[in-house]
Amino acid sequence: MGSDQGPHVEVAGALEAISASELHVVLVGDESKIEPHLRAMGKAASDRISIRHTTEVITTHDAPSMAVKGKKQSSMRVCFDMVKSGEMDAVISAGNSGAMMACGLFVLGRLPGVDRPAIITTFPTIKGECAILDMGANVAPKAQVLAQFAVMGAVYARLQHGKPNPRVGLLSNGSEEHKGTVLTRETHSMLAKAAEERPAGAPQFDYVGYVEGRDVFRGDVDVVVTDGFTGNVLLKGCEGVVDAVFKMVKAEIMGGGPLVKLGAMLMKPALRKLKRKTDYAETGGAPLLGVTGVAMICHGGSGPKAIKNAILQAESFARSGLGSALTSDIEKSSYIWAPRGAAQDVGD
Repeated sequence: MGSDQGPHVEVAGALEAISASELHVVLVGDESKIEPHLRAMGKAASDRISIRHTTEVITTHDAPSMAVKGKKQSSMRVCFDMVKSGEMDAVISAGNSGAMMACGLFVLGRLPGVDRPAIITTFPTIKGECAILDMGANVAPKAQVLAQFAVMGAVYARLQHGKPNPRVGLLSNGSEEHKGTVLTRETHSMLAKAAEERPAGAPQFDYVGYVEGRDVFRGDVDVVVTDGFTGNVLLKGCEGVVDAVFKMVKAEIMGGGPLVKLGAMLMKPALRKLKRKTDYAETGGAPLLGVTGVAMICHGGSGPKAIKNAILQAESFARSGLGSALTSDIEKSSYIWAPRGAAQDVGD
């Protein structure tokens, strides 16, 4: 109910998702506003798609924590309650992302050993893909939190991207060790020292040190760790660049002569493929990593395609065992952020 075009896009995306899978999707919100969209699309509530009526909505203007605690009959809060009870396996929303974070913390709770959850997303690179976290959940974290993000990002890269020994970088304004902020220097020191002292049985990932924004797209790292403020600026900046480049290319083609238009026709399949790789709707949403359960945060301007893909991604996460892998690796990696000298048993 809280997206820019809701609930039309959610209904359309959910119908596309159940057509492409064996999923059961529950549309949670104001039934009087949802049901007409189902009818208009030639569908009705059934055993594959149903409606759970709620009386409140968390809007983009609501303060996240107050909305979650004060609007317990909101569509978003009810979604999280359904996952918490085990009735549903995942929650997807294109509404208030701050409220999604708050619901994750207050309703689902954090995985054992996780201080703060993170929003993780996948960027396309010239060599494959790169997972980046945090995309906006924690604007002022501590070094310990970023170190945990490194571990969680490595787990994600292994399970979702098939990278057995992920290369993890820390986003900074230069590759030299004296660059960055107090936060990045503390985190770098923590991760670099941990790489040297990794005990037997600890999760394996290759910490490569500082990386710059341009390195993300070269494909030389599999995971990039940063705070939520910087990560969100990077994400929105990249979205703007991609949109502007395609519009500029289109303007040059439309204003060009016959040879330009002919060349564009020949390049059309390649340009279409490139657009798919850079379109956030292809992945649909970003998981909130580190909470007990699956929660997918979608762009507020998502269309049906993005909602469909977010639902299908959520199914993949629910089946992958991501939560148990995160819990295990966080526990075995606690030597990284534990006080120096404290005894740590990472197991076999």
